[in-house]
Parts: sequence; structure tokens; C-alpha cells
Amino acid sequence: MWVVKLGGSLLGSPELPRWLDMLVKISDGKVIIVPGGSVFADAVREAQHRTGVDDTIAHHLALLAMDQFGLLLTGMNNQLVTASSELEIAERGWQHRAIVWLPSKMVLADDAISKNWQVTSDSLSAWLARKIGADRLFLVKSKPLSAYANSTSVLLQTLVNDTLVDEAFGDYCLAQHFQTYLVHKSNYDAVEPILSKRRMDDQNVATENILLINH
Repeated sequence: MWVVKLGGSLLGSPELPRWLDMLVKISDGKVIIVPGGSVFADAVREAQHRTGVDDTIAHHLALLAMDQFGLLLTGMNNQLVTASSELEIAERGWQHRAIVWLPSKMVLADDAISKNWQVTSDSLSAWLARKIGADRLFLVKSKPLSAYANSTSVLLQTLVNDTLVDEAFGDYCLAQHFQTYLVHKSNYDAVEPILSKRRMDDQNVATENILLINH
């Protein structure tokens, strides 16, 4: 099983439907899409600013924002199906469907997850990868990765410093068996053959396409 997190910043970009088409084509029940919060999470931040509600409430609302973006993705591509529990993930896998995870139900059931803005969809995608025993996690981002053009890997702390992943991300990746990669949104063509074959040679990944995250 592989997890692919599609950042909320992809909303409105020409790349987003191409990612969805590609993931539907190759998923075969083995790829789970984690949605970002997108404009829905932005609305939660604005609402918290205006009302002063605490981070616990904002965390709950932000999870619902991810659910909303996930539902929106299924509206963009009717071959996608949602899953909100481990059982539903397993059932969709048996059905060989392309899966979009709606996180609120599973995440709210885990009191160990911090309820603040330091835990974003990045950390939750790693949490899910650990939960289901995924082999790989791909984080698809809109921010250019040109700063890392001379490397095939990058330190996690560098990505935190550059605000490419959230501050809590390492807590959900350390000592885990899955490997994590950073991908720019324009590189769906490079990722497709990798996901299709369900394997990759970490030593032969093009620098400009995929970055291995080192903890």
C-alpha cells in the first residue's frame, strides 16, 4: 500500500485533475489519496481568528476541511471512492478502487494526536501510512523544489525550516518502515511508472523529480 498526499494548494491548478486521472488509472486498490485542507482549512483559520475559539475546536474543523477537500476530489473524478475507517480502506482495496481518505473519524478517535496547527495533513498522511503499514509516502507540493536541485535526498529539518512540511511531521515518521518522498505537482509523469510498478530504485530517481526525505 502506498499513500499519496495531495496538497490543498493544488486546488485550481491544471495538475490536480491529471494527478487524479493518473491515480485512478494505476491505483488498483493499493494507493490511498490523502487530501490537504485547501481553502476549507484557510476558512477555519479565519474563523478562529475572528472568534477566538481554541485549537481543539480549530483542529476538529480543520479535519472536516480535509474531509471536504476529499469529497471535492471525488466530485472532480467519479472513479474515486472515499474511505473513513480502516475497514472501509480494506474493503475499497479488495474492490480494486481508487481511494480518497476522509480523516476526521479516524483521527478524532486517537487522543494521542496533538490538537493544534503544528499537526497538518502532512503529519496525518504519515500517521495514516504508519496505521495501515504502507510501504511509501509521497507528499505532492506546489512550492518549487529548485533549491534542492543538486540532491536526490533532503534532510527533514531542512524541509521544516523551509516550511515545506509541518513541525510535527518527524514525530510521525521516525522509526517507521515506510519511506517518504517529496514531489513537485508538475511531476505526475515521473511518478506514474513508479506507482504502476509498485517499486522504485532509490539510487536511480531523477533529482528534479523526487526527493527522498532523510530523518
